[in-house]
Amino acid sequence: MDPLHSPLKAALWMGASIACFIVMSVAGRVATAELDVFQVMLIRSVIGFLMLLPLVLSVGGLRAMRTARPLQHVGRNLAHFAGQYAWLVALAMIPLAQLVAIEFTQPFWTALLAMLVLGERMTWRKVCALVFGIAGVLVIVQPGSGPIDPGHLVMLAGAVFFGISVVMVKLLTRTESVVRIIFWMLIIQTAMGLVPGIWVWRAPPVEIWPALLVVAFTGTYSHYCMARALVHAEATVVVPMDFLRMPLMALVGWAVYAEQLDIYTGIGALLILLGNLFTFRFRKRKTLPTETP
Repeated sequence: MDPLHSPLKAALWMGASIACFIVMSVAGRVATAELDVFQVMLIRSVIGFLMLLPLVLSVGGLRAMRTARPLQHVGRNLAHFAGQYAWLVALAMIPLAQLVAIEFTQPFWTALLAMLVLGERMTWRKVCALVFGIAGVLVIVQPGSGPIDPGHLVMLAGAVFFGISVVMVKLLTRTESVVRIIFWMLIIQTAMGLVPGIWVWRAPPVEIWPALLVVAFTGTYSHYCMARALVHAEATVVVPMDFLRMPLMALVGWAVYAEQLDIYTGIGALLILLGNLFTFRFRKRKTLPTETP
């Protein structure tokens, strides 16, 4: 038996990842209510890099962060930067339950892109998953019943960009460690956000700094916690745990923001969840099943 295998440790790491994501959602709303999204992203990357340094030092320091694939890191982070921007914009536009439900379509776009880019086989189960995911989005968005909420489209675009990012992460993990991938994510996204972040810069109010620090920490370590969970259990065990984000985000939206969960969001989220259940059994160990902000 694999000495690292421990469903309990996997559950604890995954619980930490989910907690990071939920806390980041609340802190992100606080921060983006006062500051431009580009400024929040820049601050998050800079502070996140400083917070990651102890972990970098523990695995060999900056020398261990050297990479022979800089262009792939840049491409991956262009997609992730766009997805992160869309997520933060949509965060202020739509209820949390709808945000996370639409975000959970990302595995479907990943499967589709993996077929086109990596040559992975599109099985009937993956086709069914894609159909369920699209149906879930249509139920939530309700096209034809009135003007479509732009926030839904923004988050849907973000999910597609996250899907592109995951495919590129799968390519990178053939030679790169998780810490190295996160290290270059923070370096490259700091560079990407420097010009737009400075362009819209204004001094953050003192009361906003705690939210910014929380966004930086949770945004950086949610990735690491999920990766650690995948060290201790198969993805078929870890991925279903991530589905807890849907009801928990809906609960936070209701408790903190008095957001009501309408029947259409509930049905759409259920369809997307069922679609994910078709795909998770195909995930391999030590891959990143989902991409987060």
